[in-house]
Amino acid sequence: MFLKLIIAGAFLARVSATLPWELDITDGDSIRNVASTIAHGAMALYTGNITNTADTIAVWPAPIYWWESGAAWGAMLDYYHYTGDATYNDVAIQAIISQLGPNFDLMVPLHQGDEGNDDQAFWSFTILEAAERNLPQPNDDVPSWLDIAINIWNSMVVRWDTANCGGGFFWQIFESNANGLHYKASVSNGGFFQLSARLLRATGNETYLEWAQKVWDWSEAIGFVTDAYGSGALDVLDGADISDNCTTVNQLSFSYSQGIYLYGAAVLYNYTNGDSTWGDRVSRLLDGTNTYFTPYDNATDIMFEHACETVDRCKTDMLSFKAYMSRFMWATTQMVPSTFSTISEKLQTSAMAAANACCGGVTGSTCGFKWYVGGFDGSAGLGQQLCALEIIQGLLVQEAASPLKAGEIQHVVGQSTTETTVSNPSATSGRSDATTQSTATGQSTATGQSTTSSLSPASSLSSASSLSSASSPSLASLPSSSMVYGQTTMSSTGPSIRVLSSTSSSLTSTPTASPAVVSENCVAKLGNPWLGLGLVLAIMLRWH
Repeated sequence: MFLKLIIAGAFLARVSATLPWELDITDGDSIRNVASTIAHGAMALYTGNITNTADTIAVWPAPIYWWESGAAWGAMLDYYHYTGDATYNDVAIQAIISQLGPNFDLMVPLHQGDEGNDDQAFWSFTILEAAERNLPQPNDDVPSWLDIAINIWNSMVVRWDTANCGGGFFWQIFESNANGLHYKASVSNGGFFQLSARLLRATGNETYLEWAQKVWDWSEAIGFVTDAYGSGALDVLDGADISDNCTTVNQLSFSYSQGIYLYGAAVLYNYTNGDSTWGDRVSRLLDGTNTYFTPYDNATDIMFEHACETVDRCKTDMLSFKAYMSRFMWATTQMVPSTFSTISEKLQTSAMAAANACCGGVTGSTCGFKWYVGGFDGSAGLGQQLCALEIIQGLLVQEAASPLKAGEIQHVVGQSTTETTVSNPSATSGRSDATTQSTATGQSTATGQSTTSSLSPASSLSSASSLSSASSPSLASLPSSSMVYGQTTMSSTGPSIRVLSSTSSSLTSTPTASPAVVSENCVAKLGNPWLGLGLVLAIMLRWH
């Protein structure tokens, strides 16, 4: 018992030095420590590497959907990139590889029921992060990260639908899924737009530029990317149904779609060496983010999900959207450095607000959702952790390397981030044989020579209307992780979430009065002796 108290006291001392609401945005060590605490909170909710079955590996428990799990692994790769802490790399790589699918393109038979075009795109962002940072892979049995991203692009491009609305991607892939092939969503089109832009920069193959331009032109023409409020900014609206040829655009808008298009445009600006057209689009999309800040007069520059947050109508998915706008706004500063001043001013303020919201739960570090209330709002979960993590760890963006580009990306093979070799992957391993031309991918060997891959944007592929029943890489072949998560849980005592229809065009009116600061205020906890006692008791109970 005495030993437990000593260990608990040591743990308490460590935690007390890293509690999020003590964040100092001018101190890199403080940022890294706070990010570590929040990342642990997110991983504490993950049980896949404990049970290690096909049904649970890589995905957080319900109600989290497959797509958000993919986005979460992207956040964990961001965590490593910004902080240098490789604690979660092995389990992240294990999870990502388990979801590649039989054709190494993220078409996963097990998740056919909940995989849409937007879902595949979000997982592709995680794959791209790995490629653009030369993240090691455990062995040569799978293609390089870059080749996987190309596979994903090839599997998606054939779904471009010209029979309805003159083009565009449907929200879903399969008719059997909710809303089937009836709704064209900006997030799906924006996802492919960004994927194309990043593959362009990663390979130099201008077929990707042609497709990025095509998606952009269609998105503007149909009214998904538009000056919705007459301010001159570009706003990304949710989508449209094909029943009237997409003439009635759903006026709802969400932060993640805005961020997706913003970063795609920023990458194209970077690739084109400052092309003024893409520069103007970046500027106007950045102006469009303003509607996601300052929910009330006394909450200036604090980010919020304007479609649902102030009226308590955010569904589980929506609770994570701010994470991705934060991620892509920070990333935009690397592609377009002139945006740093504007972006950092907003995100630094929001990061402080997010940190102040991370004082819930028995540890006093669980993150809430509403950053503008001055404390923990009682709403806890994976999305809330991801939102705080992405905006806070992004404070380190100027210390982090920019994404690698064509000629710099390598296929790095090794079991960890410290024991790796550079491999020249075979031209056929894990490749789709449906491509019609051979182009340089920009992937390098150890000597810096560019290799020519059989992978390329496909001009004709068979329709992805069904998934192969072939198995993904076996669990036994995946790298094992010594890390064990899922030992703690977070409970939500916040307001119940009401269902928001994906096709609803309006919400109830936003309250005009600023909400009162919640009782569970972070500042008040600074001198709260019960917090320390609660931590010690919690540890003792877990080890009893």
